[in-house]
Amino acid sequence: MPAPFPLPSPGEPVLLELVDEAGITTGTAEKLSAHRAPGRLHRAFSVFLLDDDGRMLLQRRAAGKYHSPGVWSNSCCGHPYPGEPPFAAAARRVGEELGVGPDLMRAAGTVRYHHPDPASGLVEREYNHLFVGRVSEDLRPDPAEVGEVRFAGPAELAALRDSYPFSVWFGTVLDAARPAIRLIAGDAGW
Repeated sequence: MPAPFPLPSPGEPVLLELVDEAGITTGTAEKLSAHRAPGRLHRAFSVFLLDDDGRMLLQRRAAGKYHSPGVWSNSCCGHPYPGEPPFAAAARRVGEELGVGPDLMRAAGTVRYHHPDPASGLVEREYNHLFVGRVSEDLRPDPAEVGEVRFAGPAELAALRDSYPFSVWFGTVLDAARPAIRLIAGDAGW
């Protein structure tokens, strides 16, 4: 059965869904152009996956990525194709990037932000749908997308953030998703 939204063919530009401040679709834009200064508000998603001990899965983005290469970030993030439901896009990208299906993934709200990335000169201006879930399978990361993965509790995450660069959006999406993370992580201290 074909997807109910258009998938880009190989070699075609990837389009993002532009939105207004309320998250209502206003059009589309090519992915890179939406990230050039001053940035265009577009739909995105961020996923936080936790293991059975309540530790958060972090990924270091692959060195070859055009945007924010080599920095640490949340478990998975990306952009739905125009017309693709954010939950479906988040589950799809977890599979593509990490080689697993998320368990018990649920919506955790939305957050808007405008973060310039000094390292790349690009801009993250996103209406971001947040999702939190568990992961219990062995990870099989795609090396074109993910340079390294690790699970970290709150103290380990704080130490990592003191020692390594993280994506410009990480702190914003973590703070917005924290209430849902606490529900899934239980007594892990988030």
